[in-house]
Amino acid sequence: MDFPLAGLKVLDLSRVLAGPFAGRMLADLGADVVKVEPPDGDLTRLWGATPGGVPGYFHQQNAGKRDICVDLTKPAGVEVVKRLAKKADVVIENFRPGVLRRLGLGYEVLKTLREDIVLLSISGFGQQGPESRRSAYAAAIHAESGLVRRQARDGRPPADIQMSVADTNAALHGLVAALSALLMRDRTGVGQHIDIAMLDTMLVTDDQLHYDLEDSRDTAPQLSEIWPTGAGAVLIAGDFRHVWRQLATRMGVADPTPPGAPLADKIHFRRSAAAAFFASLASKDEVREAMESMNLAWGDVRSSADVRESPTVRHRGSIADVDDRAGGTRPITQSPYRFSNAASGVRGVAPHRGEHNAAVLVDWLGCSDADIACWRNDGVLLENTP
Repeated sequence: MDFPLAGLKVLDLSRVLAGPFAGRMLADLGADVVKVEPPDGDLTRLWGATPGGVPGYFHQQNAGKRDICVDLTKPAGVEVVKRLAKKADVVIENFRPGVLRRLGLGYEVLKTLREDIVLLSISGFGQQGPESRRSAYAAAIHAESGLVRRQARDGRPPADIQMSVADTNAALHGLVAALSALLMRDRTGVGQHIDIAMLDTMLVTDDQLHYDLEDSRDTAPQLSEIWPTGAGAVLIAGDFRHVWRQLATRMGVADPTPPGAPLADKIHFRRSAAAAFFASLASKDEVREAMESMNLAWGDVRSSADVRESPTVRHRGSIADVDDRAGGTRPITQSPYRFSNAASGVRGVAPHRGEHNAAVLVDWLGCSDADIACWRNDGVLLENTP
């Protein structure tokens, strides 16, 4: 089967997560994604296990891409990237607004090279506006969007979440916009500069925001709760009032509340009875049977390290094993896209810095060995291939 984006050329100028994750998903869908890396390397080459000399964080976000290392402080380096951009369908960048223009690679320049080019720009606060020049990592956007304060519960201090959701949100919305722009280009021949602000994407995907905007938090459902069982903790989604009704009507759990007890006591007694019932479930089979009998949505409170033990993860191959460039394999998240008559999936390991300098310049530009050797000698092209 063919890949949906086979033949699409993507020039990925981005770093860390928001841009690289968008590029990784495009690569999984069949695009030829070329990452342009600076001489000192992507910051994420500092994080994670390093089998085969490729750190885990960089590997997860850049698997399946090709890599060239270009020094954009040199005019010849900028010219190399311009020539590549002329061949690209999509360019991805997540520099602070204004940086790409100062490098001589702003949209005004790119569209003179290729009129129908699609430039995807991801930033914290948008390309224009009073805060556009602010530096932004995911954690800062979690705070600005209200998520960090919302994490405070039961008198605990506000806390960030252990996942860079502001980055991945921005990447996925950027993907939607870029693919939409490509469809429009097919119809009109016109390219686009897409301005994705991480703050916007956090707000639009926040299903809880309306409670705060309309001061209606008291109408929200209760938070899902975690209950200990004899086979480990489980999270049960939904309001406890619904859970109690299921326990009483389907599992025969008796209400221990004394007649005439006030509401606070009723809640206490019922929660105690629920806790005792869940604690009595001695095995995963008992837990599963009880949850199915009550038709409750529930989940094992797993360690991320054990996620491959999930029957669904095993069945769908959600974690794949790829070459670790050291004689073995290493795990990586698989493409989530499943098509009835098209292919998708991680298409190889992440590259070393500058590993594909020559291959990309020959494939995309038809450069000669002499041209490539000259750029290497001048320090325009660099590589670090173990």
